[in-house]
Amino acid sequence: MTCEEYLSNMKPGYIVDGGSEEHLVMHELSQRALKITMELNNKYHTKEEIIQLMSELTGQKIDESFGMFPPFYTDCGRNIHIGKNVFINAGCKFQDQGGIYIEDGVLIGHNAVLATINHMEDPEKRAGMIFQPIHIEKKVWLGANVTVLPGVTIGEGSVIAAGAVVTKDVPANIIAAGVPAKVIRKVKKDTEKGEI
Repeated sequence: MTCEEYLSNMKPGYIVDGGSEEHLVMHELSQRALKITMELNNKYHTKEEIIQLMSELTGQKIDESFGMFPPFYTDCGRNIHIGKNVFINAGCKFQDQGGIYIEDGVLIGHNAVLATINHMEDPEKRAGMIFQPIHIEKKVWLGANVTVLPGVTIGEGSVIAAGAVVTKDVPANIIAAGVPAKVIRKVKKDTEKGEI
C-alpha cells in the first residue's frame, strides 16, 4: 500500500486494526516523520529552513508567511494542511493521521495537542484506531496546553483558553475554556491589548 492509498482511506470514522496493512504504513510514515522532526528539533534553523522542513514533512508547499518555534512533533506529517499566516509555538504535538486542517491566520500556543485518532472502548478491540479530522478555521487562537480531540471543528475567530480540552465543535467567534471546554462568551471586538 502506498502513502497516497493510505491517506485516501483515512476518511472520518475509518477504523484501522492493529497489525493490519494500514497499521504497517502508519508505522513507516511515523519513522519518516521522526527523521524529519529530529532534524527540525535538534539544531537552529532559519525561518526559510523551517518552512522547507515542514514542506518536506507535509508533502505540500508551506507558504512563506508560516512561522514556527520548534520543537514540533507529529506521528505522520503527511495529513497536516496549513494555510497562510499560521504560527505554531514551541512544543506542539500533532497526531495527524485523520487529517488536521489549519486555515489562514491561526495562532497555536505552546504545547498544544491535536489528536485525530481514538481507540475502541471495548478492551478486546482496543488496538483498533478510529480516525476523525480536526478543522481549525480562520483566525482561531489556541492557547498554551490546549488539547483538541478527534472530529472537532473550531469556528472562525474563536479563542480556546489555555489548558482547555476541546471535545466538541466550537462555534465561530466564541471564547471557550475548561475541561471539557465550554462556551464562556462571544469574542469582543476592539478590546484592550491582552484583555480577554
